[in-house]
Amino acid sequence: MRVRNIAIFSAAVMASALGGSLMGPRPAEAVARELIELQRDVTSLLQGQKDLATQMTQDHTVMKTLVEQSGDTVGKLNGTMSALQKSMQDVTANSGARLDTMSTQVQGLSDNLEEIKSRMGKINQQLVDLQNSVQSVDAKISGGGGTPPTTGVSNPGTPMSSQPTNSAPLGGASGGTGPAPSADTLYSNGLRDITSGKYDLARQEFQDYLKHYGDTDLASNAQFYLGEIAYSQKNYDQAVTEYERVLTNYPKSFKLAPAHLKKGMALIDLGQKTAGVRELRDVVKRFPGTEEERRARAKLKELGVAVTPATR
Repeated sequence: MRVRNIAIFSAAVMASALGGSLMGPRPAEAVARELIELQRDVTSLLQGQKDLATQMTQDHTVMKTLVEQSGDTVGKLNGTMSALQKSMQDVTANSGARLDTMSTQVQGLSDNLEEIKSRMGKINQQLVDLQNSVQSVDAKISGGGGTPPTTGVSNPGTPMSSQPTNSAPLGGASGGTGPAPSADTLYSNGLRDITSGKYDLARQEFQDYLKHYGDTDLASNAQFYLGEIAYSQKNYDQAVTEYERVLTNYPKSFKLAPAHLKKGMALIDLGQKTAGVRELRDVVKRFPGTEEERRARAKLKELGVAVTPATR
C-alpha cells in the first residue's frame, strides 16, 4: 500500500511538472533537472521501503527465535516442576515411615522409664522390708527373745555355709529343662531389638515374655510391641490382631490409646476405611489432650473426613 501511494505521488508530481511546463515556457534544462531530482526522490523512497521490509523480516525472525526459546524454557520448567513434585511426594512418604519408627522408639524409651520406676519402687520396698527385718532381729536378740528367723540372716553359732540358700531363678522358672530368662532380661532385650530394627528377634523375646510372665505389669506393653513389629513389617492383618489383644486382654493398660490409634491406621492401610475412621474417632473421643488424639485428628484431616460423624 505504501509503495502504491509513493507511485501515485510520484506520478502526480511528474504530471504537475509536465503541466507546469506546458502551461508556460520553461527552459528544457530546468525541466530535465527537476525530472532527475524527482526520479532520485522516487528511488530513495523505494529504497527506504525496501529497507523497512528487510528490517521487518529481521524483526520477525528475532521474535520467532525468542518465542521458540521461551517455549523451550517453559518446557524445561515444566519438567523441573514435575521432578520437584515427585521428590516432594517421596519425601512425604518417607517422612510418614520415619515418624512411625520414631514413635515406636519414643514409646520404647517411655516404657524403659516406666520399667526403671517400677524397679526402683520394688527395690525401695525390699530395702524397707530388709530394714524392718533387721530391726526385728536386733530387738529379739537384745531382748533375749525367741530364735530369730532364718530368712536372710544366719542363726547364731551356725556356719554360714550350712544355711539354706534361695537358689530359685529370677522369674520363678525351675525344672529340669533349665530356667527361663528373667522378666527384666526378656523385656529389656525386646525393647533393645525393636528399637534397632531387629524385628524377628524382638518378636520372639516378647512372645517368650508373654509366655512366662503374662500376668506382670509390663505384659500389655509386650503385647503392644508385637503389634508394632507386625505394623513395621507391613503385616497389617497381624497388626490388627495384636492390637486387639491389647484392648481385650489388658483393659486397664496405659497402652490402650496407642493400641486404638495404631489399630485404626492398620485398618486404613488394609483398605477398611470405615472401620479405621471409627477407631480414630474413638481415640479423639476417649483420649482428649493426648498425643494419640493429635495424631488421630491429623490422620482424619488427611483422609478428608470429619472428626465426628455428621448428625442427621
